[in-house]
This record gives sequence, C-alpha cells and structure tokens, in this order.
Amino acid sequence: MPVNKRSKYRGSRTCGGGTHKNRRGAGNRGGRGRAGHRDHRFTHYLLADQVNNGKHGFVNKTSTDIRALSVGILDQMARDLVSAGIAAQEGDVIVIDAEQIGIDKILGSGRVTQKMNITARFFSEQAKTKIEAIGGQALII
Repeated sequence: MPVNKRSKYRGSRTCGGGTHKNRRGAGNRGGRGRAGHRDHRFTHYLLADQVNNGKHGFVNKTSTDIRALSVGILDQMARDLVSAGIAAQEGDVIVIDAEQIGIDKILGSGRVTQKMNITARFFSEQAKTKIEAIGGQALII
C-alpha cells in the first residue's frame, strides 16, 4: 500500500490529473503571476496585504501643509504655555508666538476669555475679530 501520492502514481502517465491535456498552459493554474489577484485569488493576496485596486483621485504637487489651531484651544492652553516658558505674561496680556509651538495658522472656533497677543503666519478673519474684541492683538509675521 502506497504511503504518499508520489509513489501511488509512480508509473501512471498523468498522475491523477485526468487526461494529459488537462494540465497544459497557464489557464489551468488561473493565469500567470498576479493574474486574478482581485478576482479568483483575492483572499490569498488580501491576507498578504498585496491587493492593488488601482489609483484614485490626484495629489496636488504644489500643496503645502499648514498646521492650524483654533483660538479657543489656544486660549485654554495659554496658562500652561506660560508655566512651561513657551509664552510670556506681560501684565494682564499673554504673549504667544505660534511658531514656537509649531502652528502656522490660527482659526476662529472657540471662545477667547483672556487678553492675548498672538504672533502667527496666518489668521482667519473670525480669529482676528475674537482676539481683538477682548483687547488682544493678532500680529502677522
């Protein structure tokens, strides 16, 4: 009694593959290479994280990343920035340089509860009005 297929089919012409025409060509194995990686071999390539579904959208080559922070969050952080030595307290005004905390633009959401002089590269109109309404200054570099 044979123990494995190799010895079981020894001497047989087709080794259990049907007629000799059945194992010809790449069609018998579902195509060559990565053929069918999105169809009949999907799970194999999904498990290997190699499924490629093509390109979508576009990438703007001239875009720049602007790191932004809302003025309400900056107002909440102001006391901590002063205690950390990143911002300065001058009387009742807190002086903040946004570049020191890695911020390019100040946005206008949130409430401003303390007087601040903020220096940044960009300000939204709403942020400027909120800062100046309470008596602070929005200085553009």
